[in-house]
Formats: sequence, structure tokens, C-alpha cells
Amino acid sequence: MAGRNVLAVMPTGSGKSLCYQVPALALGGLTIVVSPLVSLMQDQVKALKAVGVRAETINATLTRSENISIWRRVEMGQVELLYLAPERLMATQMITALREMEVRLIAVDEAHCISHWGQSFRPEYDALQNLRHEFPGLPIGAFTATANAATRADITKKLLGGVADEYVAGFDRPNIHLAVEAKLQSANQILDFLGQHSEECGIIYSLSRKSTEEWAEFLLAKGYRALPYHAGLSAEERLQNQNIFMAKPGVIICATIAFGMGIDKPNVRFVVHADMPSSLDSYYQEIGRAGRDGKPAFAIMYFGWKDLRVRRQFIDEVDHVEIQRQREHQRLDALVTYCQVASCRRKALLVYFGETVEACGNCDVCNDLGTKIWQTQALNSVRKFAAFFPFSLRRRTKKNR
Repeated sequence: MAGRNVLAVMPTGSGKSLCYQVPALALGGLTIVVSPLVSLMQDQVKALKAVGVRAETINATLTRSENISIWRRVEMGQVELLYLAPERLMATQMITALREMEVRLIAVDEAHCISHWGQSFRPEYDALQNLRHEFPGLPIGAFTATANAATRADITKKLLGGVADEYVAGFDRPNIHLAVEAKLQSANQILDFLGQHSEECGIIYSLSRKSTEEWAEFLLAKGYRALPYHAGLSAEERLQNQNIFMAKPGVIICATIAFGMGIDKPNVRFVVHADMPSSLDSYYQEIGRAGRDGKPAFAIMYFGWKDLRVRRQFIDEVDHVEIQRQREHQRLDALVTYCQVASCRRKALLVYFGETVEACGNCDVCNDLGTKIWQTQALNSVRKFAAFFPFSLRRRTKKNR
């Protein structure tokens, strides 16, 4: 409201959207909201219109005539919030047109997508660095639920020119019970877990498109209403499965990381990682889809050394520059440390994001549910672990050979 740039990091479901929607209405004129997903834009616009806010989105799913009609309303001052994808906003024609209008604020949602140090880096977000040059003096707000210190610094430097009021509301989601189990017989383990959460909505994340379909088929055969979701499905199938999940009780989505960003379903009661995620950043973002209504929810990860080997291979095979490759290995190392921690698991998670808390009493370690498993696993795994960790030692050894 005071015209300064802002970086706000707030937990999922804590009201980030209000932090730019309310100023947009108070300031008047036009606010531009940058969002990475059409479905996310459509959901927000629908919710705003339901309470009488004049919001619109221009995107590729609309017909040309629909987009033209919306743009005419924008030109006539009949739109208060306009949601755009980054590539559409940064098109030369759009920038030229917007510079002739009374734009009062630009809000970048899911701002971690601009950071090379974040797991969800989106190249099209990179062009947003030019916003402060195209609209000098205009306040820019960057909003995200997931950004550690390195990612926050990157967002501030790139998007906000190094000058911003930084507000970190905290990362703790105390209603989510955290647990990690050694992956032994994952099918039986997940069935045991689901048996304690019958008729509840949840998400099962796995590493590959094939495994999401296998999990969905397996759970369907066991009497659960399970649907796959991954980027290999047609847009119609993805939308249909997502709509069923959003509207129906007791549905389980078996998904890759393609599912989740912008999903605003308050009563997701559990998130299961059937396979190891890529980092604590991704893990935190994915478990944040549970318990948005504030009621008890569960996040459980099944951790195996095969998963770790696959993750190492992914990092080494991608065309990263060396410093980025090292950072990705470090992120993965932090996740392994979290999996093996012998004290409060929530405390270990939040330390990664720069917060200090007391033992939570709402994780498997605090509740002594997983301690014996991990004591045995640690004794059996030291030799295996040496093959993957640490990254720097492994590379020096390779060079010496």
C-alpha cells in the first residue's frame, strides 16, 4: 500500500492471495497478477467473482473472441484484477498496452518459480526480471509458500532489484503429523496406512508416470477410489480426474509432481510419498496440500536407498552447470538427513527453512513410532549410504581415478 516492493513467504492456506487482492481493491486502478497455471488463475478468478470482485484472466484456453472481449473490459476500466501467465504478460504487445493504463500494482504468485535455486524453476518466469524496468516505480509483490534463504535472496535480486520488505510468516504446519518409514514392502505399508484413513481424501506421490497408474490400478483393485494424474495424460483426462478429486469424498489421487500447485482443497487428510521426493523444498510444498482446513492431517514418506540412487542419477544426467549440480546434491543430502533424524522431525524440517522450534509432539520420532525402525535401518545402511554421500568426496575420488 505504501508503494514498496514486498517479498512475502507464508504457509499454504494462510492467506497470501489476500495480501495482494485487498490492496488491489483499496488502491483502485488495475492490478496485474502473474500466475504459472491456467487452472490456478481460473480458480482464483472464479472465487473473486463469486464475492463481487471484478477479476478476469486472459489465457490460451479461451477463444480469441473471449480474450478480446475481456481485454475491452480491461481498457474500459471494468477489471480490477487481471490474471496473466508470465509469457503472456511479457509479450511486447501486452507490455506496450499496459503501460498506457492505470496499473497500480503487480503481484507475482508462486514467486519461487523465478529462482534458479528453487526446485520449481520456470524459464518463462525469468523474463519477469524486466518488469521493474518496464514499470519503473510501480510496487511489485512476490508471494510464495516455499523459499529458503537462498531462494528468497534470488527472488529479491531478480524480481525486486535487490530492494524489498521481506516478510516470512513461518513455515510450520503444526496440524500435519510427519512420519518417515523405511521402504520395505511399500504396497503393504501403504495399504496399512490407508486402512487407518478409510473414506478420506488424499494424495499419493510417486516418481514416474508409470508408477502413478500402477498405484491407481492397485488401489482400485483393493476397493479404493483412486485416479492417476501425470503430464502424460491428455488435458481432458487430467482436468476430469482433478475435478473428481476436488468434488467427491474419499478420492485418492496417485500423482507425479505435475499435480498440486494451486490445488485449494481444504479437506485433504493425507499426503503419501511412495517414492522419495527431490528435496526438502519439494517435500514441504507437497505435504502443504494436506490439512488446509486446520484439522489433523498426515504426511508419510517411504524412504529407500534405490530411490536415493535414482535421484542422484537424475541430478547428474540433467544439463546443470557445476554449481547448480552441487546445490541439487546438497538439497538431496538435506532430505536424507531429515529422513534419518533421531530427534523431532518437524524441528529438523523447520531448521532447513531457518526456523527454530521446540519438539512438536506430532511426528513419528516425538511419538516414538519410528525410532526402532530407524535405529535398525541406520545400522544396516551405513555402507550403502557411503556410495551416495557426500557428493564432493565422490567427485574427487572419480577425478583421482
